[in-house]
Amino acid sequence: MPAERLLRYREVYDDGAILDAVVWRVPEPVPGCGHSYKYRLFYGYPGKRVVGFDNERGKGDHLHLDGTEHPYRFTTPERLIDDFFAEVRRRRP
Repeated sequence: MPAERLLRYREVYDDGAILDAVVWRVPEPVPGCGHSYKYRLFYGYPGKRVVGFDNERGKGDHLHLDGTEHPYRFTTPERLIDDFFAEVRRRRP
């Protein structure tokens, strides 16, 4: 089974902020994860991540909030997307 893209969304705001979200269903779990999804969700400015959710190979599921990394408990792609947009809404001016 090849990888299947479930989400690809990008928005550039008037204040220069960028929102870039990609979620894939992959044939095998990414090392460090117990699920078959690969994702990269970013909100920030050029050179400055404000919110980020990702599951980097070997690192597993985690999130970045205002420069600090935290573990993230992945349950479903829908919950992941909801959690990401909730964090972005908290930080949008």
